[in-house]
Amino acid sequence: MSTTDVARQDTGGQLGRKRIVNDMSIQVATVNGSGSQSSNTVLLRAIFQMGVPISGKNLFPSNIAGLPTWYTIRANKDGYIGRKKEIDFLVAMNPETARDDVMSLDAGASVLYDEPLVLDKLRNDLVFYSVPYDKLVAAVCPEAKLRKLVKNMVYVGVVAQLLEIDMGEVEKAIRKQFSKKVKAANLNLAAAQAGFDYAKANLEKRGAFYIERMNKTAGKIIVDGNSAAALGCMFAGCTVVTWYPITPSSSLVETMIEYMKEYRIGPDGKATFAIVQAEDELAAIGMVIGAGWAGARSMTATAGPGISLMSEFAGLAYYAEVPGVIWDIQRVGPSTGLPTRTSQGDILTTAFLSHGDTKHILLIPCSVSECFGMASEAFNLAEQFQTLVFVMSDLDLGMNNWMSDPFDYPTTPIKRGKVLHKEDLEKLGGFARYKDLDGDGVGYRTLPGTDHPGAAYFTRGSGHNDHSGYSERPDDYENNMERLNRKFETARSFVPRPEISKGANAKIGIIAYGTSHWGVIESRDQLKNEYGIETDYLRLRAYPFTREVHEFIEQHERIYVVEQNRDGQMLSLLKLDLKPELITRLRSIAHLDGLPLDARSVTDELSNMEGK
Repeated sequence: MSTTDVARQDTGGQLGRKRIVNDMSIQVATVNGSGSQSSNTVLLRAIFQMGVPISGKNLFPSNIAGLPTWYTIRANKDGYIGRKKEIDFLVAMNPETARDDVMSLDAGASVLYDEPLVLDKLRNDLVFYSVPYDKLVAAVCPEAKLRKLVKNMVYVGVVAQLLEIDMGEVEKAIRKQFSKKVKAANLNLAAAQAGFDYAKANLEKRGAFYIERMNKTAGKIIVDGNSAAALGCMFAGCTVVTWYPITPSSSLVETMIEYMKEYRIGPDGKATFAIVQAEDELAAIGMVIGAGWAGARSMTATAGPGISLMSEFAGLAYYAEVPGVIWDIQRVGPSTGLPTRTSQGDILTTAFLSHGDTKHILLIPCSVSECFGMASEAFNLAEQFQTLVFVMSDLDLGMNNWMSDPFDYPTTPIKRGKVLHKEDLEKLGGFARYKDLDGDGVGYRTLPGTDHPGAAYFTRGSGHNDHSGYSERPDDYENNMERLNRKFETARSFVPRPEISKGANAKIGIIAYGTSHWGVIESRDQLKNEYGIETDYLRLRAYPFTREVHEFIEQHERIYVVEQNRDGQMLSLLKLDLKPELITRLRSIAHLDGLPLDARSVTDELSNMEGK
């Protein structure tokens, strides 16, 4: 029996007496549009400032205001930052969901609720704390219209007192949150202090959960994946961004606009970049291709519905061989789906996006630091292979708060690939745009404006020969398609290689990618400690697959492919790539409820499939 199980036994009124330190999930249930984002950020940052590893996940509705929203903070002394399935401390502020929220808790959890909700009558195996928020906020906020927003900061103070979070850190977090608004900072601090003082004077600590100072966050930052991606794209030399707003990708470009306005203004005061909001996703990708053909590093950001609309232009870029970068911040589908839930459901579609025979390069970040670093890799690969490169992020990574080491300043030079300049053409006299001279499938190109009569060529999405002349000859088309496939095979040696973690001669292997990584690494420890199941682990970082992926599968009797979609899309890609005799080794663990993958779900599924 675990310490948590012991803590959650109701032993004659001594509920929660076992101390559980720096290992909990805190869920705040509020109403969308009530201003809880600032309060939740302050609470998360205060814990982070105490040296405790944290992550924050926002579950919000796809409307402007009025529907339920939940924010979950995970604090874990061992550094696990994936979503925890169980909720340990509930802050119930929404009358509409309060009953269901309470009934979903495991025994022993704590509930902090707004006094009029009278939730303590629902169960006798939880720790309940009641607070008169309206009374407390009225005393510190004279303006009635502001009370709805300031009210949430009261629960920050109450939670701080009950969990023993340092109020000095709460104040520091509030000052940071409202750094440019001193009056707002003072008002919110007064509200938090009122909550703290009320809890100290009126609430008896009976819960099991505590926060204590650690030293595991020194030098680290908190950032979301879309902001990290925006910063990475700017450092990568991107100068043209075209987009159409769509959740959950919009904040990537919105943040990039802020960065570019601050750091990409020339000495004459004029912008050295262009960011254009198009009329739709089709226009956005069309502009990316036009800018890429002209020699600019260009990109767009979208989600699954936008990817679908970009299909025909993706084929044009593939066949005409024009570079560009597309960030796909994946969300739940099909159709409009669940726009504010996370998924890994675009993998198979995007790998073969367009009609006919197309295969695209995919990069798959799992962390905010990889969102930053893979931006440069994406642009370099796009130009090296003269093609679109898709960066497959997701809502969980893109829009949620993640702890990270600071990003390293890029030192790798920008790689423009096989671009011929005037001096090159003077030596050669001319060139064949689509001819493979080096055996890697990649032809040479020139950029518009190159001052040489031999620089010009037609860029065609229709049939063409090596010299880019129009052709419907079967041999020309076949040769061209074989060369494009050879180029894709060459990319296997240049895309980011997988990360591999091996145990003690394990017969079982796990393959995962993206944000599934955080649930998998915790699950591996659970499998070992609870069931004695040793596993090896390979985290995919790109498609096409490198030789290490094939070798990993060959070395294990059974491979569990963990992903956040129903149909095992990465599993399907692997099957297409493997020798037939290896396919039977693969098994699927699919997570598809729209919530970020948690370790317990993986552990339960894998152990069950292993007969444990």
